[in-house]
Amino acid sequence: MHAASGSRLGASHPRREGPVDLRLVPPALAAWATAAVMLDASPQLAGGLALGCVLVAGVFLGGWGSRARRGRASVPPEGGRDGTPVRGEPCLERPRGRAPNVPRDRAQGSARGRPPGPAQGRPPGPARSRAAGARYGWSRTAGAAVLLCVAAAGVSAGLHGADLRRGPVPVLAREYATVTAEVELTSDPRLARPKVTGNHMTPDSVLINGEVRNIAAGEPDGIGGPDRVAGVAGAARVATRAPVLVIVDVGERKSEGRRTGGGGPADVGRGVRQAWLGLLPSTRVRVTGRLAPVLTGGDRIAAVLRLRDRGGRAMPSVVRQPSAAQRIAGRLRAGLREATDGLPADARALLPGLVVGDTSRITPELDEAFKETDLAHTLAVSGSNLTIMLALLLGPPGLAQQVERRGLAPRLGIPLRTTALLGGVLTLGFVVVCRPDPSVLRAAACGAVVLLALATGRRRSLIPALATAVLLLVLYDPWLARSYGFLLSVLATGALLTLAPRWSAALRRRGVPPRLAEALAAAGAAQALCAPVVAVLSARVSLVAVPCNLLVEFAVAPATVLGFATLATAPWAMPGAKALAWCASWPAEWIAGVARTGAALPGAGVDWPGGWGGALLLALATSVAVLLGRRLLRRPWLCAACAALLLLAVVRPPPLTRVLTGWPPPGWRLAMCDVGQGDATVLAAGDGTAVVVDAGPDPTLVDRCLSRLGITRIPLVVLTHFHADHVAGLPGVLRGRAVGAIETTGFAEPVDQVAFVRREAEARGVPLVRAAAGERRRLGPLDWEVLWPPARQVPEPEGPNDASVTLLVRSAGIRMLLLGDLEPPAQQALARSPAAARLGRVDVLKVAHHGSAYQDPDLLRAVAPRLALISAGADNPYGHPAPGTVAALEATGAVVLRTDRDGALAVAGTGTELRVAGD
Repeated sequence: MHAASGSRLGASHPRREGPVDLRLVPPALAAWATAAVMLDASPQLAGGLALGCVLVAGVFLGGWGSRARRGRASVPPEGGRDGTPVRGEPCLERPRGRAPNVPRDRAQGSARGRPPGPAQGRPPGPARSRAAGARYGWSRTAGAAVLLCVAAAGVSAGLHGADLRRGPVPVLAREYATVTAEVELTSDPRLARPKVTGNHMTPDSVLINGEVRNIAAGEPDGIGGPDRVAGVAGAARVATRAPVLVIVDVGERKSEGRRTGGGGPADVGRGVRQAWLGLLPSTRVRVTGRLAPVLTGGDRIAAVLRLRDRGGRAMPSVVRQPSAAQRIAGRLRAGLREATDGLPADARALLPGLVVGDTSRITPELDEAFKETDLAHTLAVSGSNLTIMLALLLGPPGLAQQVERRGLAPRLGIPLRTTALLGGVLTLGFVVVCRPDPSVLRAAACGAVVLLALATGRRRSLIPALATAVLLLVLYDPWLARSYGFLLSVLATGALLTLAPRWSAALRRRGVPPRLAEALAAAGAAQALCAPVVAVLSARVSLVAVPCNLLVEFAVAPATVLGFATLATAPWAMPGAKALAWCASWPAEWIAGVARTGAALPGAGVDWPGGWGGALLLALATSVAVLLGRRLLRRPWLCAACAALLLLAVVRPPPLTRVLTGWPPPGWRLAMCDVGQGDATVLAAGDGTAVVVDAGPDPTLVDRCLSRLGITRIPLVVLTHFHADHVAGLPGVLRGRAVGAIETTGFAEPVDQVAFVRREAEARGVPLVRAAAGERRRLGPLDWEVLWPPARQVPEPEGPNDASVTLLVRSAGIRMLLLGDLEPPAQQALARSPAAARLGRVDVLKVAHHGSAYQDPDLLRAVAPRLALISAGADNPYGHPAPGTVAALEATGAVVLRTDRDGALAVAGTGTELRVAGD
């Protein structure tokens, strides 16, 4: 090695690659598996397992001790028959090149290259005995270590699991009791992501993890008996320690929100929400709410404590202020948010997430884009953030113990051990500011082990450091053993430490530049090990994950460093912090742009079987791909062909997709997207251009549908009414497409969904216009007329459904009637309106309200469509479409097709030759 260095003195730091030290891996894995299983076990079972493991470990260690003593007894004493000198006797010099007690002819023969004698190459009897004893002792020691770790993990998991089953909280939860409790917050409050339930969005809720420290049944005024706590007779208040999930409902009623001025319920709801969101971890509050049991097992909460906002009664009552450390961390996080307030939307949302894991500003659309491209790990603070900051302090890890080491500390003349101490302080501050999430704890523990090795001057492999981190964390918090985030973090780190160096070396041997080889190997190794777990969670595999991770890699480090500089500067000099945040916004915008662009590609991901069976299948497929890839690397032309095929699969040019799949059919005029329980209809208006009527409940589903149809320009989006199953997917329609305007009904309810549409339109600069009966428009081969609602609807409709925008569309001689969600009162009024004469004998009918039973049979008979299309979700709880409605449509001679059974539907042809195709 020295000779190969090209220097007369040899390499100053020759790199010696030795075998990987895996001794700590079996104990760590055993403790991990034990903790995951024993969290649900009874204390008796956990204690029995621990006792049994300790006893067997004692037998192992005792047996090894006796075997070692026997091995030592069989070795002859010094100065015995083998001729070795007696202790204290001077050692005589032996002839050079000759072993003791070896005949001269055998030694000379061996030196001259003659075959060795029968005993040569084999150690003498006592040495063989010592080697066998060492191997025997090591195997028993390793087994004992695994058993002791299993025992410790079983005890820790049993104690933590028992916290969920003991005390009054689980008993009161099973009774759905109203309680007054003091809760210590253990996490930052966060707003729940609203979801579509039926035709409404779930109300706004604040979610907080906490621990109930004392509890009493009933409300403070005595309703329900505050002195009756289950299991404790005659106690007014019981001290306990039970983890709970606090849900604060702060949603606004639609009628109250629409008709109430300032100071009404809407303002109270906003005040309650802001009061809860302003709390910090370690704050103790007194609340009154209803306990409920956990619906699914395996979580680390004993119950759900739901607080409902009734005239401000859900306002938190602070009993104890947060700790000093949390107050400092809160000021730092608040300063970072203030410094980023003036940045563009994506950078304003992304920077706090990159730096401290604060995702409160991440919109659902941006969050979905990061998930689609497997970039969500950049929003979850992990070891990469800590590594970047430690590398800034220590310099490159490979030079950490060399005189030539780089970084801020050596430039400032700080000694190595003091640098390690500063690194420990930085790690502790990192955990406090970023909150102790699984990935943060794993990164901090691993970093602490490495820093300890630096401080003591002992170099250790990072694999033992990772194993030690896993072992310590699982023993400290066994619930991490069931955390998918923790699993992904460990897998990604393990991939970077094991697979990535080998893959990087293989790529360099084939001529790939070193920096590119390292980046490709790191991204590919992490994706290979983490993809099966991601498939368990999302039942989807990203095809753009590796290129997207490569494209953002060079931007993550500057964004993180500048973000932490902003965090540290904000409390002291806000103008300087804002300047740093502006600089950090450039790489942050790049990261968000890569995520949005990758997610917008038609083939960004493919559906995959969920569950652990799908994970195993993906792991096998990945293994086969890696084995084939090693062969492909020897044939550059074949690699180029595979890369081209992958590019086509991701981009999916519409002409090629149409040839291969037959979707969409040539000359299609109308397409009904399969968006679940909702509506999304697309009217073709030219090459890549369409009018979209409704957006469905899911942005991802409608975006995929439009991408498959090849739609890039949307001159008009028509939202028939403001129910969530028609408007919640609007971000998916707007994603990456040029949109001219959004046309809506004039009935502005529900107010929360009206506000949502207005926010989305304003954020993208898309004007909002109002539809009214009599409006006529034309776009290329497409023309349409608005039939409903009238400019003044008298009497006022009972709900949004009866105010749905109804369109009569003509394209290539095909007449299409889109009824929105009109119910019988509005259908009857439409049949009596001046437009009734134009309703007869349409070719295609978009059946109202997902084919519900609420239809006007006279209108169905008058329309008498040739083809009836129903958009409904598979296995929806409403029974849509109703069998009676389907029968009534078939009685008029219509062919009935539905998305819950037939998938997406496309209508093509002309008025005389009508064709329909399913996806």
